[in-house]
Amino acid sequence: MTALRETFNQDAERYDRARPRYPPELVAELARAAGLGPHSRVLEIAPGTGQLTVPLAESGCHVTAVELGDAMARVARRRLARFPRVEVRVAEFESWPLPDEPFDLVVCATAFHWLDPAVRVVKPARALRPGGRLALVLTEHVAGGTEEFFARVQRCYERWDPATPPGLRLQPASEIPTGSAELEDSPLFEQVTVARRTQDITYSTDEYIDILLTYSNHRALPPASRQGLLTCVRELIDTGYDGSVTKRYLHELVVATRVAG
Repeated sequence: MTALRETFNQDAERYDRARPRYPPELVAELARAAGLGPHSRVLEIAPGTGQLTVPLAESGCHVTAVELGDAMARVARRRLARFPRVEVRVAEFESWPLPDEPFDLVVCATAFHWLDPAVRVVKPARALRPGGRLALVLTEHVAGGTEEFFARVQRCYERWDPATPPGLRLQPASEIPTGSAELEDSPLFEQVTVARRTQDITYSTDEYIDILLTYSNHRALPPASRQGLLTCVRELIDTGYDGSVTKRYLHELVVATRVAG
């Protein structure tokens, strides 16, 4: 897992260009649930290049963002340069020493699954004041958009990626279980809430190849297999869908309150 999570740092500019931003209404719900304002102290775990950090900073709060990848952090700092109350630290969150002053919000977007399960709930709890919030944004690929393409493209994956289960298909958002169980089961948190939003994004062929190259499983393929897969995907979009496909994402916001004591 460590090697896979480090693949994102290999092409930070592409990651920043291609990765979708989060729906504004989901960010607004996060700000409301956490009571964000100019006096809020926020710790963001694994901010990447700042897809969530920028809208968080726009609330005027103080943000400390801890990013594993140095290249990702450089892009994030560039994007966040206009926010003097944001600092980006390069460190592995699991070993990063927590400051003495607690945070009002700890947030992790589309990266919680990369953290060590032994500490990913306990350490955010230690970082929070009693009554502070832990917020997770979880992203899933779901059925929708150009549905026929996503069924047909599985042939490319079955040919070029041996780890692909035969007949794999995207599931509707309604069939995706919530990601709240780990926080609901923790004695450190209470009042767990879940909010969901979907968004459809239309990609040109080049844009779709770009987004694929930000996924760790694609980057980890042997070069010949990766090139074969991408060529197969490109040909399918260009010849079968006039150079454009629409992809549906499910974004889930899970917010939990740190128990007192």
